[in-house]
Amino acid sequence: MKIIALEEHYCLPEIDAAWRGLPPERRDLVLDLGKASPVKRSLEDLGQARLDDMDRMGVDIQVLSLTTPGVQVFEPDAAVAFARASNAAAAAAIAAHPTRFQAFATLPTPASAADNVVELKHCVQDLGFKGALVNGRTLDRNLDHPDFLPIFVAAAELRVPIYIHPQIPQRAVRDAYYSGLGELFDTMFAAGGYGWHVETGIQAIRLILSGLFDRLPDLQIILGHWGELALHFTQRLDVLTTLAPKGRLARSVWDYFRSNVYVTPSGLFHPGSLERTIDLIGIDRVMYSVDYPYIPMAPGQARQFLADSGLSEADTQKIAHGNWRRLTGGL
Repeated sequence: MKIIALEEHYCLPEIDAAWRGLPPERRDLVLDLGKASPVKRSLEDLGQARLDDMDRMGVDIQVLSLTTPGVQVFEPDAAVAFARASNAAAAAAIAAHPTRFQAFATLPTPASAADNVVELKHCVQDLGFKGALVNGRTLDRNLDHPDFLPIFVAAAELRVPIYIHPQIPQRAVRDAYYSGLGELFDTMFAAGGYGWHVETGIQAIRLILSGLFDRLPDLQIILGHWGELALHFTQRLDVLTTLAPKGRLARSVWDYFRSNVYVTPSGLFHPGSLERTIDLIGIDRVMYSVDYPYIPMAPGQARQFLADSGLSEADTQKIAHGNWRRLTGGL
């Protein structure tokens, strides 16, 4: 059983240093939580140590992506430069290990639409990347902002997916909902403990409610962490369908999830979550991810979760690699 894992992160030392040098209003609070040694060493290794970890976990191929907060916190010129450097590093890793690595493009979303489209096309057409990963909104602009429409148009034309990855909520949201419990607790509550996933789910819902998938019916997005909470509220969200301006939404929110959204576990290996996700959107829209190097993993655990799932061999293969191959033509 070949396992292709889709939410597997790396970082460049110069990008990490630039993150840490940002002014407080742009600096991501989780920098000192999840990127300390040995996690930092794992993020920066795109060679043998990473391959050894993959073998230990039971992962055959990683689809590489720059870790959060990506380049979305930088000024436009810096975002472009760091996106290019990040993509070049991923391309070099693929060239060195073409049967073990694939990649999602890093896009300089603070820059112009033209810069983003050029970088996406370069990564897909010239470097062979399988899509792009974006970390939700860019500063105060949500993903459904008109500035980002050309990215989605280009992705649809190239027939590659966009993976929407979490980032920490805006300061005003953190202050209102995730504060007052202690500094470390507040940060984790707003990040991987809960806030990341609410934030990411909202970005996906906004894309649906904006009518994006009626305009681009072939566009596909991917959500980790079993659908970033939003998937499991699709029945409730369908109330919004009836309130949308006439002509904006042709179908229910649930229908868009079943036709335009793929879901991965991001290392949250819970059998009930797998069962519920399949029930909601079907086996053909579930793919695999480990969230390397953030999720502690016992030897063989990535492989064992699927082996113990109780699914048929055919369905297990779909999640492990078949749905990804069908979506992107990956190895």
